This record gives sequence, structure tokens and C-alpha cells, in this order.
Amino acid sequence: MLSVGVVGGTGYTGSELLRLLCVHPEVRVVLATSRKEKGRPVADLLPHLRGLVSLEYSEFDARAAADACDLLFLALPHGTAADHVKHLWEHDVKIVDLSADYRLPPDIYAKVYGHANPFPQQATYGLPELRPEVARARLVANPGCYPTGASLAAAPLVAAGLVELAVFDSKSGISGAGTEPTATSHYPNMAENVIPYSVTTHRHRAEIVQELGRLGDVRVRFVPHVFPGVRGILTTAHLELRRDVTPDEVERLYRDFYARAPFVRLQKPHLANVRGTNFCDIAWEVNRASPREVVVLSAIDNLGKGAAGQAVQNMNLMCGLDQTRGLFWPGLAP
Repeated sequence: MLSVGVVGGTGYTGSELLRLLCVHPEVRVVLATSRKEKGRPVADLLPHLRGLVSLEYSEFDARAAADACDLLFLALPHGTAADHVKHLWEHDVKIVDLSADYRLPPDIYAKVYGHANPFPQQATYGLPELRPEVARARLVANPGCYPTGASLAAAPLVAAGLVELAVFDSKSGISGAGTEPTATSHYPNMAENVIPYSVTTHRHRAEIVQELGRLGDVRVRFVPHVFPGVRGILTTAHLELRRDVTPDEVERLYRDFYARAPFVRLQKPHLANVRGTNFCDIAWEVNRASPREVVVLSAIDNLGKGAAGQAVQNMNLMCGLDQTRGLFWPGLAP
């Protein structure tokens, strides 16, 4: 039985981690931290976990956390997690960091996020379908939600050397904005609306470029939007290829590439089918009038495969468990 802790257990991602972990058959949750909520029962703040989680929030202490846990999840803001990793690194504990602090090389991170990482320890990027080395890692950088859906959508064709340009149009539920309301997430602004934001400057583009760039030489464009739903990301990938392809060829590439990926389902994406799960549903269509153009669709739950679910998948691999353990269940359709 693994003893695990969630550092930063009050936001949407921390809450989702606790929801998944408290019913994981190989896990015992022994720690949930929050400086602001120290001493308060977790179930008081997260009443959907009442009867399932009996912990109280505690303040983070690196030595105590490492002594109590085999693995720690850091569900902290960007720029904060690295300080915790610095204090944890001298102890024998595995770490899954859900912030952006270790997703990019230090020089690119500083450019994209506007500040240097105070403890730029090398980490493994935690997208298991593209990074089998997760199983050998001590520190895993959990990917961003948008890069997960986008990278998985295009990866088979990029790896085959076929994609010249990938244009990603992604639409996310409002929980991706976090618990603090903003002008974008404020209900009167968001209701009956779809809002593009950070149209050419979104920081997740660097992750997409990084991961697809490991597979092939491809140019990337990315535009995110938020829609008035709670969960889910639907990504449309417009792929311009270097040569004509047939539908049968594309199908063969996707089926072969994801043959050993239990959380990738090759079926028409529908957000209700992935809500509450760690699945990524993918489908595609070749433009028969112009067979150098392929449109690929992917759907994930931004709090599941886009955050907490993927973090638990990474934990499973890091700790020698089957990657599906505690995660293999259907979506909340309808």
C-alpha cells in the first residue's frame, strides 16, 4: 500500500486528486496540506469527500511530508512548486509536480513564464503515451491540459514524418481557470459565450512544440478558448501534411501508435464520454478533396487526463503499478 500526500489540496486539481486517490485500491492518503486551511477537516471544504477522507489540512513541512509519504503530488501555483521540490529533494520521496515549473528546460521556462526556476532539477515530462521513461522517474512534470489533448491528437502523424504544420484550436471548460474568478470566468461574461484568449501567446504552446518536436519536424500554431461548461477540452487539430494520405493509412498509423495505450480510445470525441475519466478520445478525417489535409479531434477531461487523472497514471507507473489502477472507469454520460 502506497502512502501519498497532496500538497495544495484546496483547488480544483488538488480536490480532484483527493477524489481519485481516496478510492484507489493501492493507496492510502496520509497528508493534505494548505497553509490557509490548516487544522480544518478536508471534508468541511470539500463536502463531496465526506465519509471518504477523514484528514485535516496541515501546513507543509518537507521532512515530515517525506517521512510520511512514498510519493507527493504538488498541486501548487507556478513558481511555488520548485521551492518545495528544493526542500524535498534531499529526502527519499517521489514527486509528481502538477505546476509548470518542470515541464520545460530552464532557459525556455524562464522565457515563457517570465522568471527563473529557483531549483531547476531535471524532471521527466509525464505524458506516458509519449514518454515511457516515466516509469523510471523520481520527479515527474505533469503536462498541461491543452498540451495533453493537442499532442496526443497529432502524435502518430508527426512521428511518421508526415506533418508540416499543425494548427490547434482548443476549447476548455471553465474549471481550467482555477477557483479564483476572473473577467473570463465570471458567469455573466461567460454564459452563452465562447471566449478566445492568449491567442498567440498562451504558455502551453511551448509544451506542444517541445513534445511534438521530439517526434518530428513540425510547425505549431495554437489558439485556446473557454466555453461555459465545467469540465472538458475539445481540440481540433488541422494538420497540413507533406504528401497525400488515405483514410486507411491514417487509421493504421493511429491504431499502431496507440496499440498499448489503454487510455486512448479511437472513437468520435464527445466531452460527456470522457468527463470524470482519464481517457482521451480521438477521431480523424482525411480531406478527400485535398488529401494532404487531415483534421483530428480529441476530447479529454481537463481535470482528469489533463491534470489529476494523468498525475495518478504517472504515480502508478513510477511505483510499479499497472497504469490503469484506480482509474479505469467510464465517463459520466450523458
